[in-house]
Amino acid sequence: MSDWMVTQSPTAGRRPRALSPLREHLRDTFWFAPTAAMVSVFVVWAGAQALDTAIVEALQDDRDYDTLDELLRFADDAKAVVSAVGSAMMTFIGVVFSISLVAVQMASGQFTPRVVRLFVRSRITKATFAVFLATFVLTLLVLTSFDSVDDPRAVTTVPLVQSVLTLCMVALSLLLFVLYVNTTLRLMRISHVIARIATESFRVAASMPVPTGGPDAARLGSAKAWVPHEGRAGVLRDVHIARLVRVARKHGVVLRLIPRIGDFVVPGTPLLAVHGGPAPARRALRYTISVGVERTYHQDLGFGLRQLSDIALRALSPAINDPTTAVQALDRIVQFLAALSRRPLDAALHRDRGGAVRLVQPVPGWTELVDLGFTEVRGCAIGSPQVSRRMLAGLDDLLLLVPPERREPLLRHRELLRQAVDRSGPAPADRAFALRPDRQGIG
Repeated sequence: MSDWMVTQSPTAGRRPRALSPLREHLRDTFWFAPTAAMVSVFVVWAGAQALDTAIVEALQDDRDYDTLDELLRFADDAKAVVSAVGSAMMTFIGVVFSISLVAVQMASGQFTPRVVRLFVRSRITKATFAVFLATFVLTLLVLTSFDSVDDPRAVTTVPLVQSVLTLCMVALSLLLFVLYVNTTLRLMRISHVIARIATESFRVAASMPVPTGGPDAARLGSAKAWVPHEGRAGVLRDVHIARLVRVARKHGVVLRLIPRIGDFVVPGTPLLAVHGGPAPARRALRYTISVGVERTYHQDLGFGLRQLSDIALRALSPAINDPTTAVQALDRIVQFLAALSRRPLDAALHRDRGGAVRLVQPVPGWTELVDLGFTEVRGCAIGSPQVSRRMLAGLDDLLLLVPPERREPLLRHRELLRQAVDRSGPAPADRAFALRPDRQGIG
């Protein structure tokens, strides 16, 4: 049994998998699925070719040359179809690639550059490219299997199974193309983009552990050793929690991650604090920290709010001037904060199988999340009654949900918004209208 710690909320339903960092990193790449599909199609083609050869040999052993002659005529017709499919697949791939580039460019310019990862992580997009490329490779392989011999007694193989397999791949490609166009059109609509961001954010929140009586940073005492960051500079994408817990348990220490997920780290800066004993060997800590060029959803609790705020800010810019989109982003910001309103925050405690805390991981606190969700949008909401009314309604809703100790940042943002509107409103009636809470902004 592995040293898996409890890392899920009561509603998560399952524990994270040990290879979850690798799985998430592969989802953030576009090369893996098409490459795996093209490699797999070689294996499938080899099996189909062996089956076709076995069929021909069985018919020759039975001296059923009439059937073989019919198969040869079928092969002549199938060869023309396979050749046409091979030519058409390259055109299909070009069309899909062009649609993807246009969709990514429009989404990046209209929403925020960080939503491009939704297209990169889209399973249907990867599946479409993978199946199209696999179909094209399969047609080339099948064309090499057609025998130029017309004599049923001398023929070695007739690509019967291979041709049927090619037609099945074509049918699958057409189905995926329809689904791909539908998915791409949905991802170009801001409501679906915001909903996807919210879904990913809730998935991260559900996978975070709930602290239950573990030690905080103060009760851990002073650190006995520090582990510096080695390697390239970049954004801390995620950590391999299971491996760090195993290392800490083996050495009888508690590891405390110093930077938060999403922080930019440079070589030489402290990365892990070791409490309760000497630092583990650096070899034991290899492949436990992932650093990249951009943030990911995997363990980053604030990344979804960052994207929603960016979308709202872009919508409120003079170049776009789309307050309705900002209201839609605020809807999800309020929803996300409401889901975290009574959750313990500030630190995630990861335990070994014995229940001992082995890894302390910092996460954004309630005040930090509220500031991330409202500060910048509030600064740009002045002059847009639709946004100010929706923000006030959201703050009022959150004030009803949060415990008393978490009301301060909400009251602060509410008061700052009121003061800003009072300073900018041209008339008392306009100021009163802009400060009237409305969950739809202005209906």
